[in-house]
Amino acid sequence: MNNRLLALSVAAVAVSFTTAYGAGTYSSGAGAAVARATVSPAPEVTPTEETPTGTASPETSPTATASESASPVGPGCAALPTSGPGSPAELANEPVGTALSHVPTLSTLATAAQKAGVVQTLNSAEDITVFAPSNDAFNKIPKNQLDKILADRQALSTILAYHVVKGRKTPTDLEKGSFTTLQGGTITTSRSGQTFKVNDATVVCGGLRTRNATVYIIDTVLKPTAGTASPTSSPTSSPTSSPTSSPTSSPTPS
Repeated sequence: MNNRLLALSVAAVAVSFTTAYGAGTYSSGAGAAVARATVSPAPEVTPTEETPTGTASPETSPTATASESASPVGPGCAALPTSGPGSPAELANEPVGTALSHVPTLSTLATAAQKAGVVQTLNSAEDITVFAPSNDAFNKIPKNQLDKILADRQALSTILAYHVVKGRKTPTDLEKGSFTTLQGGTITTSRSGQTFKVNDATVVCGGLRTRNATVYIIDTVLKPTAGTASPTSSPTSSPTSSPTSSPTSSPTPS
C-alpha cells in the first residue's frame, strides 16, 4: 500500500510540472529551472517558446517602413524609369541640378536651368524643395513666348527662383501651406483628397528625393509674384542683383 501511494505521489508531481509548462509559468525563476530538470519534454518545448522572440525584429524593421514612406507618389510617377538614370533610386544619390537632367519628363526644365546658369548653384544648395514644371507644363506656354523666356537669362532666372523654397517639404507640409520662394514671392499649397495644388498647378508626382532636395513635378509653370530675393536666401546670383521690376519687364509664363 505504501509503495502504491508513493508511486501515485510521484505521478502527481510529474503531471503538475507538465501542466505548468503548458501554461507558460516556467519562463523565469527557480520553478522554471526545476521544470526543465525534471520534465523530459522540456528540450522540445523551450526552443519553440523562446526562438520566435529573437526572430521577430526583422519583420518590424523601421528601415523598411522608412523606405516605403519615402517613395514618390502620384500618377505622373509612373513615367519615371524603374531603374538606371532617372529612376528614384538613382536620383536619390544625385544633387538636384544634375538629377533634373536625368528625368525624361523634365528635359525642358533641365535646359532652362542650364540656360539660366543655375545648375551648379542648385547642386550646392542644402535642403530645398523644387516645384518642377514638366515638359507638358512648358508646352502650355505659346512657343514664341517660351522662346523669348528661354533666351532671356534674367527673366528665366527669376522664374526658376520662384519655383524653389527652403527646406525639404513633405506632403503634410503642403496640405495647407504658404511659403516664401527664393525669388522673394509667395506660393500657397493645398490638398483636396489625393490631389495637391501649388498655386494653380497640380502635383503630378510628389516627394521625389534627390541628394539635397525634394522635388514635386507640377503640370503648370508658376507665375512669379512680386518679391525681391535676398542674397542669403537665393541659390542664384542673377535674381539677387536684379530689380524687383524684372519679372514685369521681361516675358513671363501666360
